[in-house]
Amino acid sequence: MKSFIRSIFVNSLSIFLLAQYVPALKISGGLITVIAGGIALSLLFMLVKPILNIISLPLNLVTMGLFSFLTNAIIFYLLTVFVPGISISAFLFNGYSFAGFIIPKIFFNTLFAFILIALLQSVIVTFISWLMKK
Repeated sequence: MKSFIRSIFVNSLSIFLLAQYVPALKISGGLITVIAGGIALSLLFMLVKPILNIISLPLNLVTMGLFSFLTNAIIFYLLTVFVPGISISAFLFNGYSFAGFIIPKIFFNTLFAFILIALLQSVIVTFISWLMKK
């Protein structure tokens, strides 16, 4: 029970942080929606992700694990279906430049927005879990 509550907290925090910094993720409804999204995301990762991993095992073996980002994107699609206050849409990244390094403007369609959100959420959850261990 303690680990499930910790998972809800970490997922809620990651959803909140992603909504602050990534324009593709929009949350309407405030704190209640963030907590409901954390609960739904924890349940989806606990119940649906193992089933998707078993189904996509051959593709994960062929792509050496890179297909797992698509399974996480499917989880986020299901999150937007189950929690109506959370939506992920296409967006335009305006680019970035620093000290001679330039990232050009990039348009992310809806599929790549889901994949980007899944990738960033896994990075944030890993970082928060690392902080909680110390």
